[in-house]
Amino acid sequence: MAATNDTTERSVTTIDTVQKLVVGANPRRTLVRAVVVTVMAYLVFGHVLIPVRGEGPSMWPTLEDGQFVLVNRLAYWSSEPRRGDVVALEVAGGRVVYIKRIVGMPGERVRIDRGVVLVNDRALEEPYITRRSAWHVNEVQLGDREYLVIGDNRAMPQRLHDFGKARRERVLGRVISW
Repeated sequence: MAATNDTTERSVTTIDTVQKLVVGANPRRTLVRAVVVTVMAYLVFGHVLIPVRGEGPSMWPTLEDGQFVLVNRLAYWSSEPRRGDVVALEVAGGRVVYIKRIVGMPGERVRIDRGVVLVNDRALEEPYITRRSAWHVNEVQLGDREYLVIGDNRAMPQRLHDFGKARRERVLGRVISW
């Protein structure tokens, strides 16, 4: 009879140990913590840092096809987007997001001549570009709250690249990659 009691005691001790490891000494406190963590994760990853998967080669080599990035929606609450920022743009009512780099700022004149971006007739330094094709884009005058956005993969044919003016309202936030 002593052997059965010993086995029962060990089972109860094992269950107590597992319960303490899973829910802690105070299950109510653990539940509150779990709820707080869940709500915070929902708020952060649902509204502040939006996960996005890039598709296509237009941002190569900065971003790989299929790479996951986060879009920081708070990045431009206290400041405006800047030239060189990689941003997410809302397209098709928010169901589609483009990831592009800002090369033209509001009020500027921008054109592309033989693959070189010219802003107000001055060549833009773009150290993130590794290869260029001989693109040609006629001069575009940007209005208030308009940006010229383009991908980093300038080696791909111009006709296969989506780029152009983007209104400030379409800029969801700055892209954070890892």
